[in-house]
Amino acid sequence: MDEFKRLERTLIHHGKIIDYYQDTIAVPNGNIVKWDFIGHKGAAAVVPVMPDGKILMVRQYRNALDRYTLEIPAGGLNSPEEPPLEAAKRELKEETGYEAASMEWLITIHTTVAFCNEQIPIYVAHIDGSQGAQHLDADEFINVEACEIKDLEDLIYSGKITDSKTIAAIMSYKNKFVNSEA
Repeated sequence: MDEFKRLERTLIHHGKIIDYYQDTIAVPNGNIVKWDFIGHKGAAAVVPVMPDGKILMVRQYRNALDRYTLEIPAGGLNSPEEPPLEAAKRELKEETGYEAASMEWLITIHTTVAFCNEQIPIYVAHIDGSQGAQHLDADEFINVEACEIKDLEDLIYSGKITDSKTIAAIMSYKNKFVNSEA
């Protein structure tokens, strides 16, 4: 395999969630090219499963899409050193008010491999308690909805759920846990 070599990485903008860089890369044919790179500290997400099998989802406004989305609970790591499992537990409690009786790793995704290093480990949380208070950030307005897996699958195939982490999580959960019970 021919080699690519990063010659330089220049920080263009340091943001709250991401850092934007321009990389100078030597490509296998000898050309020197400029590629964009988005640096992300990482995130974690969770598929919260209620005792009746329903999945807790969060509905929130997403500025990038200028609309509300239905997603699994998720959020950024507080630092690159924060264990993703701890972040998933925190986000579940903050966004839904629920705590998990147990959690297990499901899958890990990279959201946009062409230009971003964001990695999201996704966990399954088994809920068997009552809902407490949400602990939302000042700019978060989240409604919690309990959904049947079949309804979520229909929303995915009808194009109403388009969030990649949610699609990957719901379909992986269905394949590993629901289909295996049939």
